Amino acid sequence: MTVFWHEIKRGRTAFAVWTAAVAFLMVVCVFLFPEMRGEMEQAGDMFSSMGSFTAAFGMDRLNFGEFLGFYSIECGNILGLGGALFAALTGAGMLAKEQKEHTADFLLTHPAGRGRIVSGKLAAVAVQILMLNGMALLLAAGSVLLIGEEAAWDKWLLLHLAYLFAQLEIGAVCFGVSAFLSGNSAGIGLGLAILWYFCNIIANLTEKARFLKYFTPFGYAEGADIVNSGRLDGGMLLAGAALAAAGILAAYVRYGRKDI
Repeated sequence: MTVFWHEIKRGRTAFAVWTAAVAFLMVVCVFLFPEMRGEMEQAGDMFSSMGSFTAAFGMDRLNFGEFLGFYSIECGNILGLGGALFAALTGAGMLAKEQKEHTADFLLTHPAGRGRIVSGKLAAVAVQILMLNGMALLLAAGSVLLIGEEAAWDKWLLLHLAYLFAQLEIGAVCFGVSAFLSGNSAGIGLGLAILWYFCNIIANLTEKARFLKYFTPFGYAEGADIVNSGRLDGGMLLAGAALAAAGILAAYVRYGRKDI
């Protein structure tokens, strides 16, 4: 547990900044909806005639005049993409920074095996992602209640669950990648998150690229799909779980053999 608590304390500033930024923007979007309801209905009609652009973001399948349609696009993109970037940065830097900051020699001289070190650091990644999503969910729910909107809470919670699963997958894969790195990992983490995001956009544009949804966590965290179907795609979830498990396994194997 020493490694876990050390990483929680070590990352508390970045966690606080990312959580505050994501939660603040989501609350602002929620409070803007009552003032923009009429404009959003007109925007929905406009977007529906914009072809590939609306299809790329799933906007052709949502009603912007309804709160959940507005929320899944505006707040969903904030939490989905913002949380994904945080998860990628946290996961990708967790093991790599020990060599980058020259602290590996000190850490590995303590009576803790490499497996315990990896477990502690992995737990720190997961807990930070859980806390960010928990804070965002509570503040967003409070904002929805304050503006008096009627929300389909089952679908609303399912949206948040999908974003949480996606971020945990991203964090796990990037955590595995970090075991192979010894230098600056921020660029690789951000690059992977953005690559996955655009893979989902490409998959929305054409059926021929639909298979990409099984390789990106954004595939099962698609707001339009969740709002319309009221469920998560089991096949995509299983593919995501497999990728996450592969990332975690790679971290244990590689870090256990790594020449520090």
